[in-house]
Amino acid sequence: MALPSRYREVVSAVSQGQLVVTIDRAEPCLLLYPRTEWDAVQERLEALPNIQPGVRQLQRLLIGHATDLELDGSGRLLLPAQLREHAGLDKKLTLAGQGNKIEIWDHAQWSSGMALWLSEENGELAAEFEGITGLSV
Repeated sequence: MALPSRYREVVSAVSQGQLVVTIDRAEPCLLLYPRTEWDAVQERLEALPNIQPGVRQLQRLLIGHATDLELDGSGRLLLPAQLREHAGLDKKLTLAGQGNKIEIWDHAQWSSGMALWLSEENGELAAEFEGITGLSV
């Protein structure tokens, strides 16, 4: 996968091209973190009380699937086959910047998800967050 130049520049600046990819436990996508951001996430995950089954499951899924990656000279990444299969990634991908990470989606999955997220049936959440963006929803 080629990382777009605007993301590549940020990743190079904050983590010298070192990245970590893992699965998203709630959505069929992958989460791509600059190494420095992932280290902070992993530290928080490891600090959780793993005596709770839900915490152990979260740690297994996120830390257990975490894979170190490095940008090559052309700004490309090799995503492991197991993670590509988990997210159902095909040839066409969509990247969505999400603050400290990038979500990697199969383009068809992203498009169908976007249609749902924008639908009126999914609008009840919008009322809770009205005003955050400065726009009425």
